[in-house]
Amino acid sequence: MNYKKEVAETIASYLLEIQAIKLNSTNPFTWASGLKSPIYCDNRIALSYPKKRLFIKKQLANAIKDNFSNVDVIAGVATAGIPQGALVADELGLPFVYIRSSAKAHGMTNKIEGRLDKGKVVVVIEDLISTGKSSLNAVDAIRNSGAIVAGMVAIFTYGLDIAEQNFSDKDCKLISLSDYNTMIGKAVSDNYVTSKEEKSLLKWSKNPKQWSNDNQD
Repeated sequence: MNYKKEVAETIASYLLEIQAIKLNSTNPFTWASGLKSPIYCDNRIALSYPKKRLFIKKQLANAIKDNFSNVDVIAGVATAGIPQGALVADELGLPFVYIRSSAKAHGMTNKIEGRLDKGKVVVVIEDLISTGKSSLNAVDAIRNSGAIVAGMVAIFTYGLDIAEQNFSDKDCKLISLSDYNTMIGKAVSDNYVTSKEEKSLLKWSKNPKQWSNDNQD
């Protein structure tokens, strides 16, 4: 679910403005999975813009305060969720940990970096939700450590059905500051895309795999 409409629209405008979100339905991007997509999102770019970084930090913190109680620890998902999570933890005056994508191959072989005691209540920070698979792997790691995951707060979600199902299956509450449909609305109103491109972008969100197959080279 989105946090607040006005926040979702502002975040979408910011991400489009700084080209953290790039849209191209004519020459689609290729994801690591091989899927063709008309959108590429890299919210780490927002870290280079102090005003936008501050706004995102404040809204992530507000979303936590408004949706979760008795939070003990903030966790960031490697890699892009780490700086955002650290900023939010500092804003809230809470301890911070981060979760690696896989356990460290040497030393203490940690998957969770930082101190996380059993029974502590954790909110996870993520920058982007696509299918939710990597984000939920972090949730599993936290739960396996004996801590409690209250939920996750993300900057942006593609709003894919598979992500919604994956979060439901893991019984993990997800709050997102902005989402794909809100972003498309802003992209149209602010003339980033044409009406023809809008139709293609909306078609992708309904069936990314079919859209990808239709747009193979």
